[in-house]
Amino acid sequence: MTVKIIRPSNLWTKAGKEKMHPFEIRNAHFDRLVNTSGLKWLGQNTNHATPHPAVLEAIQRCLADEEFHIYAPPVGLEALRSGITADLGLPDQAALVFDGAVSALAHSCRVLLGLGDELITTDPTWNWPMVFAKSVGATVKQIPIYGDEYGYRLAPERLAAAIGPKTKVVYLVDPNNPLGSACTPAEMDAIVDAVRPSQAFLIHDCTYRHFAYDHTLAASRFPERTLTVYSFSKWLGLAGLRIGAMVTTPDLAERLAAAQPNILGSNILSQRAAIAGLQIKDEWFPGVLAQQRANQQLIKDAVDRLDNVRIPVFPSNGNFLVIECSGAGVRPEVLTACYQERGIMIRQGAYHTPNFGDRFVKVSTSVPAEWIEEFVELLPAMMDMARGRNESVKLF
Repeated sequence: MTVKIIRPSNLWTKAGKEKMHPFEIRNAHFDRLVNTSGLKWLGQNTNHATPHPAVLEAIQRCLADEEFHIYAPPVGLEALRSGITADLGLPDQAALVFDGAVSALAHSCRVLLGLGDELITTDPTWNWPMVFAKSVGATVKQIPIYGDEYGYRLAPERLAAAIGPKTKVVYLVDPNNPLGSACTPAEMDAIVDAVRPSQAFLIHDCTYRHFAYDHTLAASRFPERTLTVYSFSKWLGLAGLRIGAMVTTPDLAERLAAAQPNILGSNILSQRAAIAGLQIKDEWFPGVLAQQRANQQLIKDAVDRLDNVRIPVFPSNGNFLVIECSGAGVRPEVLTACYQERGIMIRQGAYHTPNFGDRFVKVSTSVPAEWIEEFVELLPAMMDMARGRNESVKLF
């Protein structure tokens, strides 16, 4: 029997009788992207480097041995758990493996926060933990960091002033997504000093730390109440395999493990791939990092040739760059749509922040050089095209 896949082309399902719900519209948008052959993914910070043969071999061996018939250990294979804490340099902490770092964040927010509690983060930040906090009745306070007046970074004294009696979680994305700024050791010391008296938890989302020129873990200063988010989506390129972790004290890990959503263990194929990746990281990743930084420079050179367009944080400590286009009279959503028409996905700023999203687009750089070369070659024409268009564009 042949199965025909029907993908909606408008906002109506079936015979146009029933309007699609927002979640269906959003899903249909990404379904179209995923099923666009040859799409160049420059918008999700995913790593598209060719995997090391050892990682592919681990995946193939897992399939050949049919390990997928069994459940993995509840908090992860021991080799993976110890590999994660070793990679972070936190041997006394415990790693809990989840179905991607976002699942670890969702669970942690729901365990640590409740009705009337407060989560503090920056603006811009990564949005989903704010959604998770609100889902359990917590409120969210954002500290603006976008702009020359803030230096595109979190000043510890501004964090200290924002913390109040209801603050239960400080969520710090460092290196920052989407800006690429990263805390200095002195700044991290001061951030920890601001959080410690409040008895709040500090969630340090260091998803992009492997791309940073220098990086300081909050857990190295404040191990007793820090939760460190670890991802394999970015540095190892396993985004579609959904594997990540939360690393914290054994006592707090026990609290998180009491009712974890993946109690039957995370994808065993993904865990085998992640273990292999950690084993070859020192051999493979430096080449990925060098190409990513070369891609950043290609974009910087192209942007510098344009009037009223700039990259506010360069070099970025993540695998992405923010390009400010509003000064050139270009709306980020329209520029994003123009690139999608050419088979290139970039991200509009509104994905990260409603307050500053009308200023910039974000471009991922851990991709093949030829993708970046095409992006920069098209940039002048795409800017001109976007400048002449004002229609409403719905993106996610």
